[in-house]
Amino acid sequence: MHPNHRRLTVLLLGLLPGAALAHPGLCSQGLAAGVAHPLLGVDHLLAMVAVGWWSAASLSKRWWLVPLAFVSCLLLGALAGWYGAIRLPASETLIALSLVVFGGLLVLGRQLPLPAACAVAGGFALFHGYAHGVEMPGCGMGAAWLAGMVAATALLHLGGAVAGGFAVRHARWASRLAGTATALTGMALIAGWISA
Repeated sequence: MHPNHRRLTVLLLGLLPGAALAHPGLCSQGLAAGVAHPLLGVDHLLAMVAVGWWSAASLSKRWWLVPLAFVSCLLLGALAGWYGAIRLPASETLIALSLVVFGGLLVLGRQLPLPAACAVAGGFALFHGYAHGVEMPGCGMGAAWLAGMVAATALLHLGGAVAGGFAVRHARWASRLAGTATALTGMALIAGWISA
């Protein structure tokens, strides 16, 4: 195996921790809890990495606008969920569906026009944010928790973008592999074979 392939395989395995199949309550409030939250659920983790990966791999110019749209809509969704402004009863199903869509876009190497890419990412981000928002602590630490969650989301996008840029230059097969793993995880969540 080529050394670059080995490095990318190790990176992929590091981004897909087997322990991240649930949202265990390691901590319940504050900045650290907010940072940890997106990392502790395979649904959020894979979606955020996939958005960064797909945007960097398919949009050479201004790729960062897609993750920015995701983070912005995630924040809106989180605030709506936290304050109870809206109710999104199918949010978990749509979060799982986002994995299928983002994974499929990676597998196909599909490039969308920038406004459409931002709309797809932002639309699904509302549901991811809503799910985070309803889990936010209500003990006066919500703002710090939210800041940590947004920062972790941006870092996951960045990590995905680095992997996507590397894959474009050195290992295009890696995008198909990552996309397949992401889409299959989404299907398994929808089918109820695993839980987030």
